[in-house]
Amino acid sequence: MSADSAGTNEHFLTVYRERFRVWRGARPFWAGLLTALGGIPIAYLPYGNIKLGNMTLAMATTAGAGSLIIGVLLIVLGLTMWFQQHSRIFAGVAAILLALVSLVVSNIGGFLVGFLLALIGGALGISWVPAGSGQAKGARHGRKAEESAADGTEEPAVAGAAGGASEDLQGTSSMNETNGRHSAG
Repeated sequence: MSADSAGTNEHFLTVYRERFRVWRGARPFWAGLLTALGGIPIAYLPYGNIKLGNMTLAMATTAGAGSLIIGVLLIVLGLTMWFQQHSRIFAGVAAILLALVSLVVSNIGGFLVGFLLALIGGALGISWVPAGSGQAKGARHGRKAEESAADGTEEPAVAGAAGGASEDLQGTSSMNETNGRHSAG
């Protein structure tokens, strides 16, 4: 081996960290994590015992099987948000509904810890948008327009577009010849 190597000399932890960052950025990572973590106290607490000195406090309820099912489903929905990004809205709605049901079935939703984690995770799953989608670009463009309006500066118009409107006519119909643009009069 010579001192002049053709390959990169990056540390393997740096490579794994960068790969994980790319993987995490392409999916609703925090939504899935919070949803899965919310399922753990909901599933565990009805079967667990708490020791207070010499006294053992059993948290067992008659709905222990229901709590276990809800907890396992929340963990599966969290993993679904990670590995099936296209079903994130279904998984988010299902996580919110299961979190609400856990309030009644499972010791006040795992003493509100599991309930809040699953509720926030489901909401994040619904609201997450992939970075390259039109919705994400539109949201960023809308924030830039609001910031520039607050600063008093104006955004430059898109070159070649009439009146600064974009030329993206996807999803519009030519039935009324307006191409989705509405006029105020």
